[in-house]
Amino acid sequence: MLPVAILCGGKGTRVADIAGDLPKALLPVAGEPFLAHQLRWLRRAGATNVVLLTGYRGEAIRDYVQDGAAFGLAVQYSDDGPVQRGTAGALKQALPLLGDSFLTVYGDALLSADLIAVAAALATPYEGVMTVFRNEDRGMRSNVTVDGTRVQAYDKRAAAGTMTHIDYGINAFRAAIFADVADDRPVDLAEVHGAMIARGSLRAFPVAERWYEIGTPEGLAETERFILGRSKGERATP
Repeated sequence: MLPVAILCGGKGTRVADIAGDLPKALLPVAGEPFLAHQLRWLRRAGATNVVLLTGYRGEAIRDYVQDGAAFGLAVQYSDDGPVQRGTAGALKQALPLLGDSFLTVYGDALLSADLIAVAAALATPYEGVMTVFRNEDRGMRSNVTVDGTRVQAYDKRAAAGTMTHIDYGINAFRAAIFADVADDRPVDLAEVHGAMIARGSLRAFPVAERWYEIGTPEGLAETERFILGRSKGERATP
């Protein structure tokens, strides 16, 4: 299994009334920090090595997770430091810990796609893989267009009705594509995706499972209901 980078540097401005001074990844969900649920999901999915890309109050995340042994993982850390780097800049800084190829997930999402299959999809001639969910603007506005096996367009500000899919939140990358990421300004992953789309080297990996997120109060409440419901089902299983 490829190493997994978790982008968990966010403060959580949309859930600030709930989070207080906690980093978003440590928001309590179903009785424990959200990051605990995410790390256990990664372990069940086959991950062994995880790198946490921290920013706001990164020391609190480090104090909680430590070396990852409590979750059956080997965890390392890459902190933004005093200068915000953006998601692509944070990944570029973490490359010495991630190696030649790696997976990424966001620190506020609980997903269920097959990580091993996503990693396997990162094959020649592709430089990256984006998981995509066909939603046709249902629930959230679509931001991806797919052409066969490739991502044809990706625009977070796309007008309603112009795109068919939404980015699901799991990516696979070859480290070499970050060589041109600028060091003098924050760089979003969308720029890296755009460069690969222009070269025809970003693979689309369709998923059918829905996802849960804690980026909004509504999403947080729904995620907690899902986790509590799943836990009850697991306890009832003989």
